[in-house]
This record gives sequence, C-alpha cells and structure tokens, in this order.
Amino acid sequence: MELTVLALSFTLLLILGVPVAFAIGLSSVATIIAAGLPVAMVFQKMVGGMQVFSFLAIPFFVFAGELMLYGGIADRIVRFANSLVGHVRGGLGMSNVIGCTIFGGVAGSPLADVSAMGSVMIPLMKKEGYDADYAVNVTTHAALVGAIMPTSHNMIIFTLAASGLASVSVLGLILAGLVPAIILTLCNLGAAYWVAVRRGYPIHGNFPGWLEVIKSLGAALPGLFVVVIILGGILSGAFTATESASIAVAWALFVTVIVYRTLTFQNFLKACAKACKTTGVVLLLIGISNAFGYFMALYEVPQMTGALMQKISTEPWVIFLMINILLFILGTFLDMAATILICTPIFMPIAMHFGMDPMQFGIMLLINCALGLNTPPVGSVQFVGCAIGGISVGQVMRTIGPFYGALTVAVLLVTYVPMFTLWLPNLLK
Repeated sequence: MELTVLALSFTLLLILGVPVAFAIGLSSVATIIAAGLPVAMVFQKMVGGMQVFSFLAIPFFVFAGELMLYGGIADRIVRFANSLVGHVRGGLGMSNVIGCTIFGGVAGSPLADVSAMGSVMIPLMKKEGYDADYAVNVTTHAALVGAIMPTSHNMIIFTLAASGLASVSVLGLILAGLVPAIILTLCNLGAAYWVAVRRGYPIHGNFPGWLEVIKSLGAALPGLFVVVIILGGILSGAFTATESASIAVAWALFVTVIVYRTLTFQNFLKACAKACKTTGVVLLLIGISNAFGYFMALYEVPQMTGALMQKISTEPWVIFLMINILLFILGTFLDMAATILICTPIFMPIAMHFGMDPMQFGIMLLINCALGLNTPPVGSVQFVGCAIGGISVGQVMRTIGPFYGALTVAVLLVTYVPMFTLWLPNLLK
C-alpha cells in the first residue's frame, strides 16, 4: 500500500510538471501519512541527509567551476585546442571536442562547459561554414565529459549516495573516471571527424607548428593546473578530497584575478550568485532524496527490482544492459543529482550482486546521467547549446545519431570492460 502511494504520487507529480525536489518531498510526505507515521520523520531525514562534512566539497567545486566559467579561461583553451587539431578536416569540430574536454576538467560541470565553450565555439563554427546542428551536437556531447572529471561535484554526490552500500572513496572514483574520460573524448573525436568527412567540410589553414602549440599550451596551463593540484594533493596526502575543493577555489581566484586578470567584479558576483543557486538546489535534492531513499530501503525496492530483473534473465551482461537502459531513460526525465540519489540505492546492489565493482558502476551511472542532460524533455545541456546556436531542439535531434552512437560505444566499453575503470585505481592503491 505505502509503496504504491510512493510510486504513484511521485510519478503523478512529475507528469504534472512539479519540480523534481518537490515531487520527491511531497511523495515522501504522502507515503508517511499513508503509513501512519509522524510527518516530522521526513524533516528529520532531510536534515540528517544534509549534515555531512563531505558535502562542503559541493559548494566549493561548484564555485570553482563558476569562477573558471566567468574568468575567461575558455578562450585560452580554445586557442590551444585549435592549434593542435584545427588544421584537419572538421578541425574546428575536433578543436571543440578537445577544448570541451579540457575545460570540463577544470569546471567539472557539463552545463558550465557548454555555456563557456559553446558561447565561443558555436558562433565561430557557424561563421566558418559549419552547420548549426553539427556545431551544437559536437559541443553538447563533448561537454558531457565534465561529469566524470576530477572537479565534478557529481562524483561527491555519488560517493555519499553509495556510502551505505559499499566503500567508495572520492579519490578512487576520480581515478576510475580518468580513462573513461579519454574513451569518451576519443569517441567524440571519431564522431566529429566522421560527420565532417561525410558532409564535406573544408580544411581551414595549415598546422601552425609545434612552437605555436607550446605557446598556446603555456597560456592555458595556469587554468589547467587545478587538476594537477587536486590529484597531486590528494595522492600525496597534503589535503583530503573535501579540502581539495577549497584549494580549487583559491587557485581559480588566483588564476583569474592575478594571472589572467580577466575576472571583473561584476562577473565575480555572477559566479557567487550562480554557485549559491546551484548549491541550494543540490543540497535540497540531497536532503529530500535521503527521506525518499529511506522509504525505498524500508519497502525493499532494490530487492524487488533485482528479483524482477532476474525473472527476465540471470545473465550478468543482460542485467547490466537493462540497468543501462533504465538509467538512460530515467536520466532524460530527472536532473543529474536526482538520478544519482534515487538510482544508486536501487541499481547498485543489483550490479554488485552480478559482479560489478562499485567504482565501475559509479562511472557507468554518471555517464548515463550525463547523456540524459543531452536528451529532452529535461536536456538542460542541449537546451543551452541550442539557444547559443539559434536552432531548435528538433533540428538537432534529427542529426544526433552518430554522436549518440559514439557515446553508446563508450558506455558499453565502461560497462563490459572493467579494466577501463579499475586499472588506474588498482595501480595507485
């Protein structure tokens, strides 16, 4: 009875267009009333879910990303990427992929990535004769890599969502995401080049020489150094993963204010406001999802879901495929943080039962959630890209196939080849 109330109320509220956080909270309240328990329990679970020291990393990582976004680092990254591959066919598209990957490493957010790189690269690509749908698809898919880069606050959310199920360290998850990030980038490069060749895009200019590549890399290096600081500091024991987020903010301020001198006071205020808004939304989701997760555990939703899947098949590869499909579908309707918090307690025990490592599951989940950001009806990354490119979502979706196909290959490699996620964490353990 109570589980039916939980599922139906949550689904109905989503259909009515209620924001995800409120849909989760109201469905939890409806369930607790149906169970005859005190409503105060919902608020106790909410407050308890947010009172975790590790959550301090979330506002700092978000703020660091916003400072990078408004601090003009994207322009230097674009110059470096263009000097590297801008001379090949579809070179601007491939420069876009490399630039988005690099900026995703310092910003840690697909939305910040597409906002910063898209505002530079999409108009430039259109000016050079590239179709708007190609420019948008390249940018939005390349921006998704930011979800599994070292500065991603979504990794912090996953480690906390998984804390009651398995021991997953932030450092381990960061290391597990590095090789898949390279795989995603190579797949995006392949798709960008293949479409460029099929459409006959011209070659723009010649290779500028390695001296220009080194100069542009030197100009971009101060911004990129934040990744080295985070990984080096955590691995050396100089600071914890939580403390690394505050170090990232300090470095972002130093680079944008002292080194580049591109962060104006007005943009600093914009970065503060955006970081406060994003942090508030994420922490609200975390608190409310803690209450929602309590009811799912109480009424054994993971066990029932696993039993239902095993009725279909007991082959691990089939189970993993079903989990991927369900994660992708749910990711198209829910925000990334909400998908992580809701789906981790349901699907992670099932994946672990069939032999998948928790870190491997985490990267698989994050990639699927990121794909959801580029798919309507939520699709926030795609909406931003389309707005910058001045093109409708429908036009972009008609030619999205090669890029979806490339990232599907990457997801399947991460799912079925554990070495890609586990090799580096095991090497440095």
